[in-house]
Amino acid sequence: MIRTMVYHRKKIWVVFLICIMLLLGLVGRLWYLMNVRAEYYSKKAENLHERERDIKAARGKILDIRGNILADNRTVCTVSVIHSQIKDSEKVIRVLSGVLSVKEEEIRKKVEKVSSIERIQTNVEKSIGDRIREYDLEGVKVDEDYRRYYPYGSLASKVLGFTGGDNQGIIGLEVKYDEILKGEPGKILTVTDARGVEIDGTGERRKEPVSGNTLRTSLDVNIQEYVQQAAGKVMEEKQAERVSILLMNPQNGEIYACVNVPEFDLNDPFTLNTEETAAEGEKKQDLLNRMWRNPCLNDTYEPGSTFKIITMAAGLEEGVVSTEDRFFCPGYKVVEDRRIHCAKRTGHGAQSFVEGAQNSCNPVFIEVGLRLGADRYYKYFKQFGLLKKTGIDLPGEAGTIMHNPKNMGEVELATVSFGQSFQITPIQLATTVSGIINGGNRITPHFGISVESADGTKVRTLEYPVESGIVSGETSRTVRTILETVVSEGSGKNAGIQGFSIGGKTATSQTLPRGSGRYILHSWGLPRQRIRRSWLFVSSMHPRVCIMVGSLPHRWYAVFLKMYFPILESRGQLRKLHPGKTGQMGLINEDKSLILLKKYKKTKELEV
Repeated sequence: MIRTMVYHRKKIWVVFLICIMLLLGLVGRLWYLMNVRAEYYSKKAENLHERERDIKAARGKILDIRGNILADNRTVCTVSVIHSQIKDSEKVIRVLSGVLSVKEEEIRKKVEKVSSIERIQTNVEKSIGDRIREYDLEGVKVDEDYRRYYPYGSLASKVLGFTGGDNQGIIGLEVKYDEILKGEPGKILTVTDARGVEIDGTGERRKEPVSGNTLRTSLDVNIQEYVQQAAGKVMEEKQAERVSILLMNPQNGEIYACVNVPEFDLNDPFTLNTEETAAEGEKKQDLLNRMWRNPCLNDTYEPGSTFKIITMAAGLEEGVVSTEDRFFCPGYKVVEDRRIHCAKRTGHGAQSFVEGAQNSCNPVFIEVGLRLGADRYYKYFKQFGLLKKTGIDLPGEAGTIMHNPKNMGEVELATVSFGQSFQITPIQLATTVSGIINGGNRITPHFGISVESADGTKVRTLEYPVESGIVSGETSRTVRTILETVVSEGSGKNAGIQGFSIGGKTATSQTLPRGSGRYILHSWGLPRQRIRRSWLFVSSMHPRVCIMVGSLPHRWYAVFLKMYFPILESRGQLRKLHPGKTGQMGLINEDKSLILLKKYKKTKELEV
């Protein structure tokens, strides 16, 4: 009996001790939560009864090389309703419908919808948002927001790109540099009860947004505007489907102008710039996609005779041809069972290699290609970088479409040697030729120069890869010399400007598929004497467009040289640059050209 009582007493003490330990554990836990974790759980509790409204960050600006604003922001408003806070729904519906010009039925659906917050309309003009605020409607929130704004409208539209409703980039530089430009959004936090109704007297807490950084580009507004006007005039005069112009520094890859007319309105990018404005659905989307494309890098073409520069460089570098070599052109060259004609059907007769380049003689370059052979020719394709993308800082760059080397027979090799039967992008051709004539350095074409903070402080300089040694310095000098003779003595004479040494290459090529009757005509030009900024590539797509016909190239080069080199004015040469065959120089008028020149004289950017 006594043993039993002792046993039970021990059990009671064990249970008691366990209860004491549990109690102490609970007290300790309570103390830990109330003191150590108090702030954490206080915030958690607040969050359960806080409503969040986003505050968009101001997107960073895009500037040209001189600081002109290409892309900016406008203050707009977002109008929302909170169902649980609305006391007079009919008044809210009536006011919002009238001020926003929206049907009452549409407003009613959102006002009567039971949700934490319902967005009525975004991108509302600030003046309209201020009017709604004056009504002091319970349950209606008007938050300030930002909308992208492009001061120059359609200028460089296919380069800059645009943003969507969420202020994120969609195409062009806007999407390429979105992480730099977008910033960090803020929040408006409002305390509510369990029903979602704001508690009076608690006010709002704000987490301020952080503005995006500014992107400075190599584009020059004055040059871009002038070139775009000139391209538009050519397009109108020649009834072209489109005209593209690319102006690039071959030393570092900076692009000063990239024009693709017809351009589109960046402030209204979903309105078609064609006659098919009534298109809907998939057809409209297809037309929009075509409108937004940048032909300089999104599309591929047969380069035509401009590609003879590559064949020339490969042949000279490999040693299969020299400037003294002699050729005979009867007007064609037979390759296997094919007779491939020269542009001059009667032939050029006996000529040197340099004369063959001046005459843009197909048989001469076919012979150089055959001397190289498919394997060595393909080696230079790789060496020059033609089989990879340029790495330009725009999305959607197309790659080169080239024969498989295993299937490249003599006929294919012959046609490739003068720029047919394959396709590359204009930016690829510009980049490759730049590397050949700049001493052998393959540069990366680009628009982005530096990243700056909102107050203008430079954050970092953007850098791009350079591949050296794609050709020797000797080959580069020889190619430059030959291209200069093409303008001074050969097929590019119309591009000559008195007092300046200019290199260039003319071309005409047929689009694929063959037999379509449509041609691409383009030119490549290099002003060289005391000139550092020097790239011009012109292309247009229409059977009646020929940039290199008559005095048109004379006008093009004159325009750019006048803009670039104020020294011409001091020499008294400006008014001597009239082409004579087709009228006034500058494609617009003489006075306009002189005005632009005077603008440039005030800057230190131009180097001579």
